[in-house]
Amino acid sequence: MAGNVICPYCACPSRLITGSELYPQRRDLWAKKFWFCPVDAAWVGCHPGTEKPLGRLANAELRKAKQAAHAAFDPLWKTGMMRRADAYHWLCGELGIPRGETHIGMFDTDRCLATVKACEERESSRRQL
Repeated sequence: MAGNVICPYCACPSRLITGSELYPQRRDLWAKKFWFCPVDAAWVGCHPGTEKPLGRLANAELRKAKQAAHAAFDPLWKTGMMRRADAYHWLCGELGIPRGETHIGMFDTDRCLATVKACEERESSRRQL
């Protein structure tokens, strides 16, 4: 068990729920577990079969920023342009952070925006070649 996951916005313990509570319209998510803070409407999914969070609790703003970061970054490795490990190595260099901290699930809004910017600059440079 992961124990209590503390909300980074209000510092209150979140509660473990299932996808049926969070996404009642998505039967495919009903069995999945999530840590949820009702005060801030912040949540994070769990690693499959565990109660271990996949990252940090995210409110609407951070969820939107994470989606943008994944949309900008994931094509680097999903298209075969780079191996996944190489893409993360490149990103940690661009952000100036250790590889162990280079995980979009743990990023705050500013790091997500910096990820988008770095990926856009890389793509722009690549197109100019």
